[in-house]
Amino acid sequence: MGLSVNGYLKKMRGTTRSPPRVGLLEIVWSWVGAFSGISAVAVLNYHLLDKSDLTLMIGSFGASAVLIYGAIKSPLAQPRNLVGGHILSGVVGVASYQLLHSQLWLAAAVAVATAIASMHATKTLHPPGDATALIAVIGGEKIHNLGFLYPIVPAGLGAIIMLLVALVVNNIPKTRRYPEFWI
Repeated sequence: MGLSVNGYLKKMRGTTRSPPRVGLLEIVWSWVGAFSGISAVAVLNYHLLDKSDLTLMIGSFGASAVLIYGAIKSPLAQPRNLVGGHILSGVVGVASYQLLHSQLWLAAAVAVATAIASMHATKTLHPPGDATALIAVIGGEKIHNLGFLYPIVPAGLGAIIMLLVALVVNNIPKTRRYPEFWI
């Protein structure tokens, strides 16, 4: 029939231990990468696009920075996942908003669930991409006015800028190598 409460709780105990703490150099390089990547996007946003209707800065890039500068070996941090996840999820989010904007709760749920399914189906799973889909729904007028430009600018272009920084910074130290794979 199903799991008993005790059996269900047993499943939640976990099967392994927490990974060891990373060394100080890994922390420093993660910081340098995140600072450089977000700085590149922010400078372009606030100096070039600030007076336009475009934006380059979205909250999901903060979470992408964790992956592409702090967890560089993760399959979720690889270029295909980073760029593809943001662009695909941006398309899903905009479509969800445009079809269901009269019911924002439904548009948000459809955007998030469909973005996950779409990223799984295309092997582009990148958790911050899901936030990109949600931002397309709950974002303000500036985001909504972008329409289907949103998956390109800011989602795609911002991800590409952060990727370029990751390719440089993550390959400076001899102990780091990025990416693990491209396709």
